[in-house]
Amino acid sequence: MSEQHRLGYLVLLPLLSGCLKQQVSNWSPADATSARGAGAPLLSAFFGLDNGLLNKVGRLCPGAGGQDGMPLIFSYELDLDTLEAGDITVVTAAGERRPVGCVTMGPAIDEGELRTALLTGEFGGASDPPAAVEITGHLLSMDGAHDFHGAKIPVIPLAAGPTLVFAEAATPEQFGGRRPIGPARGTRCPAWTAQAIRVTWAGGITKPGGASADMVEGARYALTLADGSVVGPAALADLKDNDNNHLLCLEDTREVVSVSFPEGLVTDPNEDLNPATRIEVRRTE
Repeated sequence: MSEQHRLGYLVLLPLLSGCLKQQVSNWSPADATSARGAGAPLLSAFFGLDNGLLNKVGRLCPGAGGQDGMPLIFSYELDLDTLEAGDITVVTAAGERRPVGCVTMGPAIDEGELRTALLTGEFGGASDPPAAVEITGHLLSMDGAHDFHGAKIPVIPLAAGPTLVFAEAATPEQFGGRRPIGPARGTRCPAWTAQAIRVTWAGGITKPGGASADMVEGARYALTLADGSVVGPAALADLKDNDNNHLLCLEDTREVVSVSFPEGLVTDPNEDLNPATRIEVRRTE
């Protein structure tokens, strides 16, 4: 695995403004949040790197270099004030409960992306791999309406390739030029964009070898519309920031109901190729 590809799992973040700078990472073993809101599920837990995180990750998560990396994706964006490493426990196939050493939202920190947390620690290996992730503390959604306490999900194994796990319509502020919460790091959609669909993968994705995706991969996305027709994106955005999100930019204004992507075109940091994958677009609540 190339160093470029490993680093794609967690880049060093630029200085951020406001509360995001303070809460982007947390390594507290305690849960300091009170229960509030309805329950909510997790979308995926992906064993992306086994003892493969670079030492530079320590700038965000002290001591994380050489540890395991596992992206955990939530069904709603998170209230970062309630995010503590002690909220989350990894359970191995043999039933051993492993603590999370640090949890960080990097690198998926553009507006609309705060549902992917990277867990660092020692979560098991080939003889006893991580099997499940549990939310054992009180971790709230950004709007405070949901508490992830008690949510549990199986871990996608190390050898598996990345899949689509979430899709939604992005707002014009998210896919266009305005950046309300700080500097966006991924590229934006062109000015002519009528709508954009954000897709989230189980882990960070690149071309094989570690280069950022571009329209070679972007043209392979297929978007099914409400009338049954299928179109491709006119442009691909949210690139070159090493996270697990893409923006599919369209000139078409018709409703998009699902997104699919063929097998064998992108890889995770472990160089595992993606299987064919499809996801429905979440409707606005």
